[in-house]
Amino acid sequence: MAGGPQLSSLPNSPKVAQLDQALDQIGVTRSHHTIIFLILIGCLFDAFEQNAVGIVGPMLRAQWGLDAAHIGMLNTVTFAAAAIGRVVSGYVADRYGRRVMLSIDLLLFTLGAGICAMAPNLTVMAIGRAVVGFGLGGEIAIAVTMLAEFCSTKARGVAIGTVNVAAGGLGNFLAPGFGLLVFWLFPGDNNWRWLFVCLMVPAILGAFYRRYIPETPRFLLSQGKVRETNAVLSKLAAGRLSGKDIPQRQFITDDGIAPPESKTKVRVTEIFRGALARRTIPLCITIWMTYGAQISVLTLMPTILVTLGYSISKSLMFTMVMQCGSLLGAIAASALGFHFPRKRVLTVGAVCACIAALSIGFLAKNIVVLLAAGAVFQFFVLLLNTTIWIFAPELYPTRVRAFGTAFILATGTAGGAFMPLVAGKLLDSVGLAGVFSMVAVMYAIFVISIQSVPETYGTSPDATPLDGDQADQPAATSAAIHARPH
Repeated sequence: MAGGPQLSSLPNSPKVAQLDQALDQIGVTRSHHTIIFLILIGCLFDAFEQNAVGIVGPMLRAQWGLDAAHIGMLNTVTFAAAAIGRVVSGYVADRYGRRVMLSIDLLLFTLGAGICAMAPNLTVMAIGRAVVGFGLGGEIAIAVTMLAEFCSTKARGVAIGTVNVAAGGLGNFLAPGFGLLVFWLFPGDNNWRWLFVCLMVPAILGAFYRRYIPETPRFLLSQGKVRETNAVLSKLAAGRLSGKDIPQRQFITDDGIAPPESKTKVRVTEIFRGALARRTIPLCITIWMTYGAQISVLTLMPTILVTLGYSISKSLMFTMVMQCGSLLGAIAASALGFHFPRKRVLTVGAVCACIAALSIGFLAKNIVVLLAAGAVFQFFVLLLNTTIWIFAPELYPTRVRAFGTAFILATGTAGGAFMPLVAGKLLDSVGLAGVFSMVAVMYAIFVISIQSVPETYGTSPDATPLDGDQADQPAATSAAIHARPH
């Protein structure tokens, strides 16, 4: 497997073959670096916002008299809204384009953070978390889709993995430290409000900078916009996203014939039928398991440590130590995404996550063992989540890629919304062992479900024929062979 993926299946139209060839020839340029960086900024603070309820949870318990179930409910509202936001954003992105949804979702995220900062009670806080969730959920799904469509076959997994290094790895690792910094700068009973205020500033800046991100060439080509596709590819090749003197190159032949995708209004129910359903359903199960486990632990870990007798400050510091595993896990997923098939990484990682969860629940008798086992658990959680981010957009053709990816991630978000409620009740009634026994069972289900999803490693995302496409494949294969370099 060393040396990275090789293109192993052929695109289903000559123009798509030319696009794949162009992206592979262009490789990774400064334009790609800029796009990844701008997306990375938003995803980093998305991770901070995702951890916000866990960070302020002990303070809300003390100030508003909440219990663990209430804290779980706030995350349930956040991630239920995020699930809706992902589905809606995916539909809009497939209908009207990817880039428009990035700014909209980020602005919603900012508005929700402002509501949380001013919340006088649990009800208003829940409303704010719903608005945050809607924007947060849509942004991640569209970001993953865009990177899959901007990058070459070899760079696709690394690019998406790098973003989750910020979103899931660095973001989860730094979130407790970010909370401690805010609490130090703004002491007092209401210092948790300043945490949400601080989360608004980078989101506004990110919305401004993202106007430089162009529409993806795959979406433009699927709409028959060959001239615009060539313009974006020229920007990628030149390494500059702005400026009037960028040399224009004709990567895609403009014969005036629109591709089949642009002539057909595809129904969103397509991902639940035939070959796509056999991809959607199993991956929905797997992501429900891993997201539900991750968010349950993120939400409850500071509270768990406080109930074990540690102060809020020490609990946040210990949580940050555990989250160092998240950063390493996301980095590992980015590297493994270049060298190994997706299903192999997911299977091995889920088995290891299951073992780590059982170790926390039954063997962590002191803080050193708890921190070590927690760091190992977070490593494999982020390894799995990042690999799913890489995997999901590869499973769908361009015409439904944003919606398919969004629906997969929305299912995971629903798991993140529901499972903390169950975990919170288990913590109150059974304790630590009950929570992590549930997590271990979830990863066992993950291992079983992922086996039925087709492998996508080393293929063009528009290459593998689906039911109903077979009749067109011989001609497309011949055209693709002539379009590819020898």
